[in-house]
Amino acid sequence: MRKLSHLDEQGNAHMVDVGGKAVTHREATAESLVRMQPETLNMISSGGHKKGDVLAVARIAGIQAAKKCSDLIPLCHPLMLTSIKVEFQLLPDSNQLRITASCGLDGKTGVEMEALTAASVAALTIYDMCKAVDRGMVIESTRLLEKAGGKSGHWSAAP
Repeated sequence: MRKLSHLDEQGNAHMVDVGGKAVTHREATAESLVRMQPETLNMISSGGHKKGDVLAVARIAGIQAAKKCSDLIPLCHPLMLTSIKVEFQLLPDSNQLRITASCGLDGKTGVEMEALTAASVAALTIYDMCKAVDRGMVIESTRLLEKAGGKSGHWSAAP
């Protein structure tokens, strides 16, 4: 079993010292799925929401969340991200909206938390903007899809 790196020798939580790690290019991609009524998905895709472009607002929210990840997640390192991308895919057969968030940098620690935070906050923003028309929306899953770089190399989730 791997030792949790956020615990010191006394078992106390601490921020991991990454000072001795090599700078490498690191990337991570995460996704969130939001299930909703077909009418809600149609309203989002057509741009017909009276609050404006739901996907544009969710994209900005996801980008902002990735940039502020260390303010939201305890013990997360503040990072100078060099790329953040938030994309959406409408899945009408399952009444879902798939959010994919990717982050990258050249640094000493990974960007998995930033990608996961971006996908999560984009999903929450969609819920917030559409809750008046569909309170039954469900954020079904948020997960890491892929990470690359650093000592542990490349990892991909099972399909």
